[in-house]
Amino acid sequence: MISQEQGTSTLIGGAAGPGAALVGIDIGGTKIAALLVDGDGAVLGRGSVGAPAALGGAAMADAAATLAMSLAAEAGVSLAAAGVGAAGVIDHETGTIRAASATFVGWTGFALGHELESRLGVPVRVENDVNAFLLGEAAAEGRTDRDVLGVMLGTGVGGAVLIDGELHHGPHGAAGEIGHTPGYSDLVCTCGQIGHLETLASGTSIALRYQESTGAPVRDAREVADRARRGDTEAIAAFDAAGRALALACATAATILDLPCAIVGGGVTAAWDLLEPAIARTLATDSPVSGIPLRIIPAVLGSDAVALGAIETARRALVPAGAR
Repeated sequence: MISQEQGTSTLIGGAAGPGAALVGIDIGGTKIAALLVDGDGAVLGRGSVGAPAALGGAAMADAAATLAMSLAAEAGVSLAAAGVGAAGVIDHETGTIRAASATFVGWTGFALGHELESRLGVPVRVENDVNAFLLGEAAAEGRTDRDVLGVMLGTGVGGAVLIDGELHHGPHGAAGEIGHTPGYSDLVCTCGQIGHLETLASGTSIALRYQESTGAPVRDAREVADRARRGDTEAIAAFDAAGRALALACATAATILDLPCAIVGGGVTAAWDLLEPAIARTLATDSPVSGIPLRIIPAVLGSDAVALGAIETARRALVPAGAR
């Protein structure tokens, strides 16, 4: 059963012809969401289904394709192309999953792009979900920066880089993985190495750091945020540490790549009021040496960001670079 969700989004201009639509699909470990837009970028439908991640890649592709086709049928349109933002390291040329969390059974090595094309009968472009998030946010109304760092603070910390308006993938598709840059603590990261940004700035780590300092169990970073807003000094300290580490990581990337802007999304940004003071203090003392101010700003598209970025990926596949 498709769960229809209500809301509005800042839209990306489309490239589909009359009567045809683009669909953006956000594939996560627990939910698959999709957004359908017409050739002018107006939303025609949205929905979500549970992600059968434990059943393998084919089941995930079936669920994603069924959702996309159902939305198109309900809107009375045909699909021109589909874009996908998916968890894992993605070969963006072929749409194959190179590596993924163990949460996704049969995901590593799965030819997602090919499998969706065979189910949908239209061109499909697949991107890493954080890359798609950054494309969506950078193309949102009012955004003008073409060189941008994207950071997602959720269960872990993901990253992406946009240079001159194009995603920079790197030779192995792993560019922008800022969450696993070292030097921020002496703690063991989820990847097994020491001191990565993720040890302080992810939602999981914020909760763990609070529990370690207080001995008080908490459900998640949201509960730590609630305590911080009530004046709990250890909860405030956990967000200060996260904000400082985030700012240092962004300043490092900005200095190396000459990036004027970093856009931060993910569930932890619901506590932006708690992160921002430490971000501002850190940038006051550790700003890029260029002297050009680095703006670290929260995302604006919410849960639609990945799907909208996936649509942008599909649109770019239809429109030559010189015509964008």
